[in-house]
Amino acid sequence: MDVQVRDLRYFVAVAEELSFTRAASDQLFVSQPTLSKQIRQLELSLRTPLFERDRRPVTLTAAGRALLPHARRMIEQWQGAQQAVIDAVASQETSLTVGFQTSIGRGLIPAVIATMEKLLPGWRLQFRQVTWADPPVGLAGSDVEVAIAWLPVPTSGDFSHKVITREDRWVALPTSHRLANRPIVSFEDLADEPFIALPPTAGALREFWLGNDHRRTPARIATMVETAEETFEAVTSGVGIVLLSAGNAEIYRRENVTCRPVTGLSPSELAVIWRTGDQREAVRVFVDACCLCTGASL
Repeated sequence: MDVQVRDLRYFVAVAEELSFTRAASDQLFVSQPTLSKQIRQLELSLRTPLFERDRRPVTLTAAGRALLPHARRMIEQWQGAQQAVIDAVASQETSLTVGFQTSIGRGLIPAVIATMEKLLPGWRLQFRQVTWADPPVGLAGSDVEVAIAWLPVPTSGDFSHKVITREDRWVALPTSHRLANRPIVSFEDLADEPFIALPPTAGALREFWLGNDHRRTPARIATMVETAEETFEAVTSGVGIVLLSAGNAEIYRRENVTCRPVTGLSPSELAVIWRTGDQREAVRVFVDACCLCTGASL
């Protein structure tokens, strides 16, 4: 069986964290059963265990210690190969593909386009919507070159980001909801409500928009969605409620949906994201333009 680069990434993440749980949630944004299954398949293909699982924290076996430096080197080589292909294609193109998961709005894109037209005449932006099932917002593949998305993003080191705006978290409720008439809602009053959730593969981003970083017990899940359109259809139908940023409360106005600010939560952060090591001028200009147009520090 051929080993995939993804399997080596999974192995390195567990080796660095010495925990399947932390590697799955903090670095890879996958479920722990998925991660465990892939590691088992890697061990089967190599015909030897790579981790001692009966210890806390888990530890590398002798085979695992031997594999680790080679795995890191192969991942780096593959990243270099990907970047070489990207650079070769980019040298013949004058467009930049921007990934996003929710509407960007905020007047950002017209301002960025105007800035890029001055600094990179002839360049144009293309946009690709990515579902929440893809935490790197398309950047793990070759279809997206930069992205504007909500944090957190995977912390594997493959991606860099700059925060371009911070916004309070609000809640979207059916207009008939018992709390819809309040001008401000406390998170404590929402804690036991049925929530609309991102898919499990969204990892830490799913946890953030459920407010699990401020809960004593996990949220009660009513349904799962992969796009903003699905989210607001579920709210309109009375299936559940959902947290969202203040800016998106304005962008996604819907009949029969009421949005209210929520107290007791930390703010959300919108960021421009790119592949670590991608030093192309177009990427640098786009990142700088996003920061300048929102007043964020470069």
